[in-house]
Amino acid sequence: MGVSRSTVPDSEIGARTLKKVSYRILPFVMLLYIFNYMDRTNISYAQLGMQHELGITVGTFGAVASIFFLAYVVFEIPSNMALKKFGARIWLARIAITWGIVTVIMGFVNSVTQLYVARVALGIAEAGLFPGLLLYLTFWFRSGERARAIAMMAMAQPIAMIIGSFTGGLILDHISWFDMSGWRWVFILQGAPTIVLGLIVLVYLPNRPREAKFLTTQESEWLEDEITAEYQEPETHAGVKEQLGAIKNRKILHLAVANLFAACGLYGFTFFLPQIVKQMDPSYSATNIGFLGAVPFVVGAVGMLLISRYSDRTGERKLFVIGLMVLAAVGLFGTIVFRHSPVLALTSLSMVAVGVLGYMAPYWAMAAQVLTRAETAVGLAAINTIAAMGGFFGPYVIGKNATADNVTIGLYFPIACLLICAVMLAFLKIPKKAPVELEEATASTSS
Repeated sequence: MGVSRSTVPDSEIGARTLKKVSYRILPFVMLLYIFNYMDRTNISYAQLGMQHELGITVGTFGAVASIFFLAYVVFEIPSNMALKKFGARIWLARIAITWGIVTVIMGFVNSVTQLYVARVALGIAEAGLFPGLLLYLTFWFRSGERARAIAMMAMAQPIAMIIGSFTGGLILDHISWFDMSGWRWVFILQGAPTIVLGLIVLVYLPNRPREAKFLTTQESEWLEDEITAEYQEPETHAGVKEQLGAIKNRKILHLAVANLFAACGLYGFTFFLPQIVKQMDPSYSATNIGFLGAVPFVVGAVGMLLISRYSDRTGERKLFVIGLMVLAAVGLFGTIVFRHSPVLALTSLSMVAVGVLGYMAPYWAMAAQVLTRAETAVGLAAINTIAAMGGFFGPYVIGKNATADNVTIGLYFPIACLLICAVMLAFLKIPKKAPVELEEATASTSS
């Protein structure tokens, strides 16, 4: 028999077990998500070198960056089904190893066509990672702790961009081993660690508490009992028919389309940030661009933490999300106006980062409020899948409208998208939910 859930907060074995799990499991989850986000966006820095060597225009870059998301969306549900069949640990390791291999291979492409193929392959390889991580967390954390675990995992996005910016610029300027260009080493050096990480996950990461050698028998049994008592499969494992059916629900479609517009802003900003920084001052080296490009994400990470904490404390979601969308739009407009003034442009870019990163936590909490418990099962999965298409439209349209001399002119599209998102959410009706029901729904949201 496990320890009664009502006694868990005061349970010595409960506190000890959860502490061990947090120190042992969360670092693996965060590392996977950090490298995942870094490897899908490192092309933004590699572009600074490859544009001349491969003859890539701004428009072509937008298409190459965005095509990843088409493959990602198409293969996400099949990947989720495979994860259910093979288990989280094996499938997470497979995802990490294959996307690491594809990222390394991108360092050896010699044409735009090969780059397109590699980006499609990367989308296929990465598909299903977030739902897989979500499933894995349900094996180790109850709903009360799971929300905090997912919040920590969400921090991987700004951390990935900070690390990617710092290392991307340094690699471009200082590494040209074996007469290979720096942009090739951006892919190789940022992709290779993921292969190693995938192998470590496969060998050392336990699938469930009962397999964990770092837990005693008593601790593993306690945790298994606690998880079993409330276990529900993660929402992102709904099948194709269920997700398609969910789109007929007006509330789900409203949330999904609004989030798609928000994603246009997020990914458009992410992929074109290095080129925007470069156009602030053409004399900047890749190292300068990398260091300056990291600043907005540092500010965004701090803002993300403060906003999520204050939103939880006040219980306000809708106004936060609307305000953050407007803030990001204002920041993008400021980037256009002050594109030749580094300090003001960087300040504007930091506003964008706070907006597009900070909105995530209150948005998903708001989505959980809008949907009933029955709708949550497939609704959040459908929202997440549809919103991923924003990763296609954002970079693609910006690339088509931008010019080699003025990338920022393409930012009017994400500005419009962010404002449309704000207007759509302003008309969203949010019912009141019981605190327990809201907590349980929020704990299983994705981003």
